[in-house]
Amino acid sequence: MKTLDFLNNRRKRRARLFRALFVVLLVCGLFPAPVASEVIGTVDTVFHMFSRDDDIVVEAFDDPDVAGVTCYLSRARKGGVKGMIGVAEDPSDASIMCLATGDIEVPDRVRNGKADGDKVFKKGTSLVFKSMQVVRFYDQKRDVLIYMVYSDRVVEGSPKNSITCVKVQ
Repeated sequence: MKTLDFLNNRRKRRARLFRALFVVLLVCGLFPAPVASEVIGTVDTVFHMFSRDDDIVVEAFDDPDVAGVTCYLSRARKGGVKGMIGVAEDPSDASIMCLATGDIEVPDRVRNGKADGDKVFKKGTSLVFKSMQVVRFYDQKRDVLIYMVYSDRVVEGSPKNSITCVKVQ
């Protein structure tokens, strides 16, 4: 008897777990995460006959902490069949340009250096292990925001990087 009760309880717990998982997946599908960047345009670089071409993507995103700053990021994106289904690893090549698009409001947390090195943008550039990131620094002496884009991996990143600066005044 106790064995049957144990098995029935185990089945009930498993059924509840699968129902909960189903609801979570359904909710995630209905309410996707907000997009952190806006694609401005693309330029093809390598032609592929039966799949997406390799290209350079230009994206824009606003600094989430500093109002009035917009960054434009150009990055290489791998095409081909692997790129089309999302398993290709994008190259580490990227360039960034940030500028004042309104009145710049720098929070105290950024002004006093406590937010130096904070990620303001991150995009996966491979299925799991590689990402492209933009970090922000503040040069208090010159009153300048510095943005740097670089690529990293779980094991080893790339020294390729690019920076841009925005004068706060």
